[in-house]
Amino acid sequence: MEIRSVSVGVVAIKSVSTGLYLAMSKKGTLFGSVRYNPSCKFKERIEENGYNTYASLRWKHRGRQMFVSLNGRGKPRRGHKARRRHPSTHFLPMLPT
Repeated sequence: MEIRSVSVGVVAIKSVSTGLYLAMSKKGTLFGSVRYNPSCKFKERIEENGYNTYASLRWKHRGRQMFVSLNGRGKPRRGHKARRRHPSTHFLPMLPT
């Protein structure tokens, strides 16, 4: 995955192998988008523990942010099911080698 800065604190996440952008629907479902659009923008926050969280810039659920989250098997979770402090939302960016 490649993380590109769009503006201050806002990123776009793109798959290097497929060329698809990570996007979130209004219902909080993650999907791959061929074209970059407003659903592909995520707020990046560096947490106190050194991990990063990514919340949809465009969509909210009942006033709460929806986060990119993976379950224990690596499958995406719906955005409104996860909270910022939950470990399933924490990601550790790595520099390419």
